[in-house]
Amino acid sequence: MSLLAICIWPSAPFTESLVRKALESLDTSAKILTSTPNAPPNTSLVQWSSYDEIEHEFSMNESILQSSYIIRKSLIRKHFLSRCIFSYLTKHPDSVLKSAWPRTYEIEISFADELDELFADELWELGKELGSSQRWWILKPGMADRGNGIRIFNDRETLEKILEEFEEEEEQEEKEDQSQQELNTAVVISQLRHFVIQEYIMNPLLLDPREVLIGPDTLKPNVLEGHKFHLRAYCVASGALTLYLYNRVLALFSSVPYSVPNAQDDLQVDLTPHLTNTSLQTHRGEEGVRLLDELVGCHILSENFEHHPVLTSEDVSDILRQIAVVLADTFKAALENPINFQAIPNAFELFGVDFLVAEDLNHIEGGPRFQVKLLEINAEPAIELTGPRLAWILGTSL
Repeated sequence: MSLLAICIWPSAPFTESLVRKALESLDTSAKILTSTPNAPPNTSLVQWSSYDEIEHEFSMNESILQSSYIIRKSLIRKHFLSRCIFSYLTKHPDSVLKSAWPRTYEIEISFADELDELFADELWELGKELGSSQRWWILKPGMADRGNGIRIFNDRETLEKILEEFEEEEEQEEKEDQSQQELNTAVVISQLRHFVIQEYIMNPLLLDPREVLIGPDTLKPNVLEGHKFHLRAYCVASGALTLYLYNRVLALFSSVPYSVPNAQDDLQVDLTPHLTNTSLQTHRGEEGVRLLDELVGCHILSENFEHHPVLTSEDVSDILRQIAVVLADTFKAALENPINFQAIPNAFELFGVDFLVAEDLNHIEGGPRFQVKLLEINAEPAIELTGPRLAWILGTSL
């Protein structure tokens, strides 16, 4: 049996190399095309390409397989995901998402002076809590990625200043200083408009990635320092709908030790201890990337853990179990929102899902010590940022 495969990844050569390797490993012979035919061919066809290169009209033919769902906004857009989960929790109040999804507000704003109206309506409850030293909030553009536009605040004045800066932001020339370039996360508010405001998780699990040596020239530190990190899990959604979770999960660490948010003189919070996105830390290479499994035996440096016990294999197993349960309910929520997620039977898609691991403040002796929090779901995840050391997990996951 012959197979035609369309493989086009114009801005992701590493992804393309993995896709080609997977196609070439099939038992059936596959002819790989680098352009889309004008009409569906008579033979079996798979479109394994970036979303923009897929001929979505072919999806009407169920014999043609494609590597992306046509409509999946309720998963990959932060404000759509928030609404989707809110709707699901209204119908299923006992869902795990009740504790796994941070408290979130969605707003649509083009200019900073629209905040007054929002605080009188959508953000009325948030307005009552702002100014509390015990709670911080994180602002995220609904459609931006790679950490762009993320800011942390705990009062209305700071939020107003952040939005004013976004409003005034224009295209900036490249800076010679790469470190500044990596942390330039400004966005243009009038072009994005949709934002989510989420409660900031103040009790993240903290570890020191330097305890896991990544090369012969690296040494374990004499003094351990707790770094914040998030988990990147890869899953494949198939058809309408089966979900597969890959059990090799990445841990992506911040570049500096964690500290609780603290407003500076200019009201802005230093994001460096809080941002764990590798897209903003490409100058670090693989320094901040580990496998979750590799962290077994690392000391837990979170404030509420006295005597710094170690992360155990049981902890990791429970974290993976929680990820699977949270993912299952998240996709169930999306399926109940058919306008913004349509799980057609002849599609599959790889998603990169980000989670934060927090201390379980309601921990019962003998029970799980940590709680997984869903952060976001990414289509066409930047898998090249895994780095050469761990690139092998991507080949074996296909």
